[in-house]
Amino acid sequence: MMRALGYPRLISMENFHTPNFMLVSEVLLWLVKRYEPQTDIPPDVETEQDRVFFIKAVAQFMATKVHIKLNTKKLYQADGYAVKELLKVTSVLYGAMNTKGVERADVSEEDSSKLKFDLGSKIADLKAARQLASEITSKGASLYDLLGKEVELREARTESIARPLEINEAEKMMKIAIDCVLEQVQKTKDMLNNVALDEASLEAKIEKRKLELERSQKRLQTLQSVRPAFMDEYEKIEKQLQKQYSSYLEKFRNLTYMEQLLDDHRQIEQEMFEEAANMLHLTQNRLKEEEQHLLKSGNNDDSDVEIQEDEGSDNEVEDRQIMKQRTTTETLLQGILTFP
Repeated sequence: MMRALGYPRLISMENFHTPNFMLVSEVLLWLVKRYEPQTDIPPDVETEQDRVFFIKAVAQFMATKVHIKLNTKKLYQADGYAVKELLKVTSVLYGAMNTKGVERADVSEEDSSKLKFDLGSKIADLKAARQLASEITSKGASLYDLLGKEVELREARTESIARPLEINEAEKMMKIAIDCVLEQVQKTKDMLNNVALDEASLEAKIEKRKLELERSQKRLQTLQSVRPAFMDEYEKIEKQLQKQYSSYLEKFRNLTYMEQLLDDHRQIEQEMFEEAANMLHLTQNRLKEEEQHLLKSGNNDDSDVEIQEDEGSDNEVEDRQIMKQRTTTETLLQGILTFP
């Protein structure tokens, strides 16, 4: 269809397997120009905003000028669904071209090959024809209504024509019309006079407001020039308040600093306590291991028959030392646990 319409480039469905917005915009702009060459639609489609504006402009043109409704979302996709929307426009042009070709079948093949289908030149005639058709429809409807009232109006018209014209009655009607016109003129004059009165009253109100404004400005200047009472005391109290606030800020900073130091000190004491507890635990474990080792060695010595008595006394001394070390460890543990 596009080749038959005279599009200068070959198009196939392979071009729309992937979104190809540049080609879709080019085809749309070419179709719009075919309908109306003087159409001013911006061809810029570099940014997303430009593309949206372009699609909306084309869809609005097709809806208002050609009465073809296009799906803007499918056109923006620029794929196979956009081809279906383009077919709506190209099929109309292609059908019009075929109709024109059938009507001119008597033209020779050579002459028909030289003719170019230019629908843009016929757009103005098409618009005028549509406007005339709408006017004919409305005029026909109004004419039908008037013809329906012709039966009643015919009798009234006949009576009016048959009745002789009386000068007195005509003069009377003219006087009534003149009186109506004079009354309207008087009303208009009264309205003009009222406008003048309203204008004068508004000017008086404006002058009054100006005087009130001047008095208010003078009073304001007087109040600004006079020093209020108790102003000295207010300034003195304000200075004292500023000093108190400075003192408060200093004390608050000191308090915050002392609290931070106290927290650090408590954290250090807690770490020392945990470290001492860990050392005590390690010492207890080491003493228990030594005690078990000594007990095992003592049992081995008892099983030997050839142990001398002085060795037994040495074992008793070692047991006493172990008990002493255990007592010392427990005392140290109690002291650490009671440490604040």
